[in-house]
Formats: sequence, structure tokens, C-alpha cells
Amino acid sequence: MTKLQQYDAIIIGSGQAGTPLSTALAAAGMRTALIEREHVGGTCVNEGCTPTKTMVASGRVAYLARRAADYGVLTGAIDIDLRKVRQRKRDIVDSFRNGSQAKIEKTANLDLIFGDARFTGPLTGPRTIEIRSKDGAQSTLAAKYIFINAGLRAARPPLHGLDDVPALDNVSIMELDAVPEHLLILGGGDIALEFGQLFRRFGSRVTLVESRGQLLAREDPDVAEAILKILRQDGVEVLLNATATRVTQADGIRLEVEHQGSSTILVGSHLLVATGRVPNSDTLNLAAAEIQTDNRGFIKVNERLETTASGVYALGDINGGPAFTHISYDDFRIIRSNLLEHKDASTKNRLVPYTVFVDPQLGRVGLTETQAREQKRNIRVAKLPMTSVARALETDETRGFMKAVVDADTNQILGAAVLGIEGGEVMAAFEIAMMGKLPYTALRDGIFAHPTLVESLNNLFTSMDSGK
Repeated sequence: MTKLQQYDAIIIGSGQAGTPLSTALAAAGMRTALIEREHVGGTCVNEGCTPTKTMVASGRVAYLARRAADYGVLTGAIDIDLRKVRQRKRDIVDSFRNGSQAKIEKTANLDLIFGDARFTGPLTGPRTIEIRSKDGAQSTLAAKYIFINAGLRAARPPLHGLDDVPALDNVSIMELDAVPEHLLILGGGDIALEFGQLFRRFGSRVTLVESRGQLLAREDPDVAEAILKILRQDGVEVLLNATATRVTQADGIRLEVEHQGSSTILVGSHLLVATGRVPNSDTLNLAAAEIQTDNRGFIKVNERLETTASGVYALGDINGGPAFTHISYDDFRIIRSNLLEHKDASTKNRLVPYTVFVDPQLGRVGLTETQAREQKRNIRVAKLPMTSVARALETDETRGFMKAVVDADTNQILGAAVLGIEGGEVMAAFEIAMMGKLPYTALRDGIFAHPTLVESLNNLFTSMDSGK
């Protein structure tokens, strides 16, 4: 009979909420178990932000190298050593992951356990978790508090023939050792766009197939249209309102697509499926603890991240909130504030900034113009093309624009989109103003160093007031 191991807290998943929470709880004197199925760091460190942005950096170097003559710099032919790109990515991931794991293993009161976790009950009292390690060994843990930070995985759409084709996902595409000749991509979200532009810069022919009428469905139409233009300028073929119906493998990957009222067959060397992500909740046996999910499998939580089972919390992507590393980390802060500092923190009204790492970047925070109008708000919209930004002209990076949505009654900034060079960094200036509840006039009249990108906020809001 397996011996029951008692803990004060059990954390399932060492993502960007689970890892800092484990060390915080342990430091507070709670005996804590951190259960990880595969590797410390979660999606961000191992398969998401860290490796993808490392590779995007390589893609940008290739892009600038090909444009070197525009700056008066003469170079030779540009070749891509994808093995070197991959190794650089692996080295950085290993550094981040190993550093986090070393910190965990040095923390008193904290046990790091590798294995698959599932609830076994009971419905009242301390919850029990069964752990099965890769060697088949089993153990049973119990704790008063359990925190689920098990994340998401790539979705597999119901496409006829997909199970018989060697399709790539966001993880396996980063392990290629040679640049694809022709990369077909299903999807029009962040992952599809970032990899599409990246591999085009590496030299692949890229065809992107999106079933909707615009890329990045959550963005304003003018933002999505500008990104579409940028991708096409970079040589990415984009098919909108295109539905993939069948895929086969014969002399390459053959993707049958319904587009503009007719059926066409796209032939590529590789296929990337980037049609969304699904929660890793299906293996946790949540019913044993009466933990409810929605119809997509996301764990239901309230504003304090409490599930439908007392003492059980869900943090990060698995709770259906915005799937961003910084939101997962904020979930950790909420738990720390409430459980250890006896505060009353919640997810209510928190700002959700994010950056889409196409080039130029799209930095976003707050309401879109579309959302503000749907809410019947009285708004003003400020918009400035990057061709009017001195720093963008000086660096010859003038694609895109910046836009801010302002409450016409209070002068408060409701949201902003910055599609331009270092768009994510410029977006942060809007967010800080929103956090401090500054009126837009504070940015319009502020003194910013010249010539910087943030200095353009003067012109953005001045142009709105002047009606230009």
C-alpha cells in the first residue's frame, strides 16, 4: 500500500505561477510539493516566449543583413545555419530552466517531484493527489491547499487526414535542422504570424491559411490590415476566409483549401498547425475533487482564482484567462497577497498588456477601439503613422502606426495599440499612464528625450487635438 505523504501545499505544474509560488510558500514555512510532468519553467521558458523570441532575434538579424545596403553597408550572400540557430535557442532555454530548477532544489521545505498528477479525492478535508513517475513508481500526496498551474498544449483541428501527416506544432517546428522549402501554416494568430515571418526571413516560401476574414481576430481591423500588409511585403502569402478541408502526403504535403468559392491544393514541404491551444486539464481527474471546467476544458475560477472545490486554485493559462506569462505571474501575486499577506487581491479590472512579436512589434493594452465602441463609450481616437516618428525615420523602420483610445469625458486613456519598431516598449508608456490614471494631456505635454520613440506621444495626442 502506498504511503500517504502530507504537505501543507501541493502545486501541479512549474510554470510562471507555480514556480515562484512554490518558493514563496516554502519560505513562509509551508511544507510544499511542486509536481512537474516534464521540465521546470512551463511553456514560457521551454516552448514559448524564451525559445521563440530567441529565434525571432536570429530572424531579425537575417532581415537586417539583407537590408544592409539600404544603410550603406555592403555585405555578401546571406545563408542560414538553422542548426546554429537551434543550438543558440537550446542553450538559452537550458540556462533559464536550469537556473530555476537549481533555485527550487535549494529551497528548504520544498520538494520537486517529477511525474504525472491526478486527483483521487476526497471531496472534503485534505485533497489527495496521485503521482506516477516515468519509471512507473506511484506515490500519494495530500494537502490543505492545491494549486493547478498545468498550462496548455497545441490544439489539433478536426482536419481530414491530419493524423496521417507529419505536421509540426509550436514545439517541433523549433527543432528543425534545415530551413523548410515551403512552409504551410494553418492559423492566423500570434504563433502562426511569428513563425510565418520568421521562416520567411530564414528563406522559406511561406503560405498562411486563415479561416477568418482577418488575422489576429482580437485586434481592430485597421491593426490587422496593417499587419497583413507587412507580412505580404515580407513575402508571406496569406489566404483569408480560407478553410482547409483535407491534407495528404504525396510528393510533399498537399493541403486542400476552400477559398473564394473554389477548391485549390497547396503543396508544401512542411505543415505547421497553429490553430489554438487547449488546456491540460483532461488528465487531472478533476471530477474526483468536484473541480468544474467550462465546455472547452478550462478550469472555472472566481476573481480570487478559487475553483469550485474549496482549497483548490487554478493559475495561469489553464483557468481560461489571457494566456500570457505576465498574467500567470500576476496570478501568483494574487495568491501570495491573499494567502500569505492576508490581503484582498483579485483579477478584477487588471490591465492586460501584451506584445505580438512580429516585426515591427504590436504592443497592446486596454480596450481596442472596437471594444470601446461596442460598450457605447464616448471616445476620441488618436492615430499617428510611424512615418511621422523621427526615430523611426532615422532607423528606416517606418512600417505601422500607433493608436490610442481616449475617454472623451474624462481624458483618461482607455487603451492603445503600437504597431511599430519596439512597439511593446512604447506600449508600456501608455500602460504606466493608465496605471497612474494620468489624462492623455500629461503625455501630450510631457518632456521626453529626443530623439526617442516615446517622444512621439507628444505628436500623437497633439494631432488628435488639432484634428489632423
